[in-house]
Amino acid sequence: MLRTHTCGELNMQFTGQFVTLCGWIQRIREMGGMTFIDLRDRYGITQLVFNLQVQPDLFAKVKELGREFVISAKGRVAERSSKNTKIPTGDIEILVDSLEILNASKIPPFTIEDNTDGGEELRMKYRYLDLRRTVVRTNIELRHRMAILTRNYMNEQGFIEIETPVLIKSTPEGARDFVVPSRMNPGQFYALPQSPQTFKQLLMVAGFDRYFQVVKCFRDEDLRADRQPEFSQIDCEMSFVTQEDILNTFEGLAKYLFAQVKGIDTGDFPRIGYDEAMREYGSDKPDIRFGMKLVELNATVKNRGFKVFDDAELVAGINATGCCEYSRKQIDELTDWVKRPQVGASGLVYIRYGTDGTLKSSVDKFYSADDLKAIAAQFSAAPGDLILILAGKMEKTQNALGTLRLEMGKRLGLIDPKVFKPLWVVNFPLLEWDEDSKRFYAKHHPFTSPVPQDIPLLDTDPGSVRANAYDLVINGVEIGGGSIRIHNRDLQKKMFQVLGFTDELAQEQFGFLMNAFEYGAPPHGGIAFGFDRWCTIFGGGESIRDFMAFPKNNSGRDVMIDTPSSISEEQLKELNIKLTS
Repeated sequence: MLRTHTCGELNMQFTGQFVTLCGWIQRIREMGGMTFIDLRDRYGITQLVFNLQVQPDLFAKVKELGREFVISAKGRVAERSSKNTKIPTGDIEILVDSLEILNASKIPPFTIEDNTDGGEELRMKYRYLDLRRTVVRTNIELRHRMAILTRNYMNEQGFIEIETPVLIKSTPEGARDFVVPSRMNPGQFYALPQSPQTFKQLLMVAGFDRYFQVVKCFRDEDLRADRQPEFSQIDCEMSFVTQEDILNTFEGLAKYLFAQVKGIDTGDFPRIGYDEAMREYGSDKPDIRFGMKLVELNATVKNRGFKVFDDAELVAGINATGCCEYSRKQIDELTDWVKRPQVGASGLVYIRYGTDGTLKSSVDKFYSADDLKAIAAQFSAAPGDLILILAGKMEKTQNALGTLRLEMGKRLGLIDPKVFKPLWVVNFPLLEWDEDSKRFYAKHHPFTSPVPQDIPLLDTDPGSVRANAYDLVINGVEIGGGSIRIHNRDLQKKMFQVLGFTDELAQEQFGFLMNAFEYGAPPHGGIAFGFDRWCTIFGGGESIRDFMAFPKNNSGRDVMIDTPSSISEEQLKELNIKLTS
């Protein structure tokens, strides 16, 4: 090794020892005949001291140095006279007596410190420099630790990690596939996997009753803070299990990670149904760190002559406690906020519960003081509160209120980032109707089993069938989801029919799986966790990009290596691809 120690391990116990450190120069400070250098490596920072009056032979070399030069320095560990309590090595320094420049560096395009002056796009272009920053490196180290802990837990539970193919068959369901042309099969294409779903089910048929994989997946979809075109899943499947077995096993994984990484005992996770989540929180991934539940008002406010409420499928609201003093300007701003396309409400009705006990609303023309009092009672409102009400189509109104609830939770400081509240959401709808295509789509995927007692409804009322499915939600973020799978060919065929597949198309796309079901497929189910999202939550980040070594930008581009990019005419010809202008 070129070094005897790292830049993060030396302390007072090493005083008097001669050491060799290697790393990058973060900062140079010249003070008379003394030069101080902060040397950084993956493990930390150590201060180097050059006394150029005592060692004039080092003067020329020190004057050559600049930020991010890679150097090797030898010297004696000494106690610092001016200690730095902000770093573990702050009690000591190295009195350097020899120096070697291992490599010079251009001046970096941004400062490589926690509080950098580089914008996001610039830092992504020079991601290899951004990764040197402690705050970014810590994120990657957290990701590594969580991966190791996950593998340890899964191994202890008897799971076997098996790699599944990356070049697979394109399917029409789900998000858009990334496709890969096949040179040896002209005009035909592979797809990159959106998940290893069918392969892990085939592994269950093969008798590998406990499978997992930390696996790359690919989806060609629009990006946002919690999405990337390539991402990682903790992918899992089990045979001979019920939903309860799966929830217990993977709640165990979550508790283990919380304990090992965060030092937190979460206790048992609550479980709520999809309908309850939508009714009380306006979201199928509710943040339960605070209350402010939705309250339905249909029975109380309809048939009073107020057309907005009378014509609505749902009238519901939330109680913003202590907000009755909101000014008209603040309420107008909230009204504009809920009217944004991202929220989609048509307007906002409010009721002030004054500190003097009076009730005043924006719909006084239609509702008496007694009516307002009855409404306030449904919210358990008290003097000083502000009731905010939306109306419209059921799902749209629930979603809009759920978004407003989160916004008010943030504005009122009700969401503590240091608190973690995981829960399971169960009993999702199996199917969702698409008005444009006039057909049902699978809420999760087409291999999800219906709740057993709902199977007859596939013939009579498919929209009311519940899925034997479940999601793990932490602080309003869906961390993972899964289901008990269909393992019977006839039921799988029925599911494809409900989704609008012809028998020929179902056989073409998924015949390999349906055929496998004829050779003794066991009852099985599983789950997949968004590993990037989980790391982001544990690391207190806002974007999964911060926890990926080489992420793409919001346009799906890697600006560091400048891709996607065009390929040569010769490559296109080999692949039998002709581009049209």
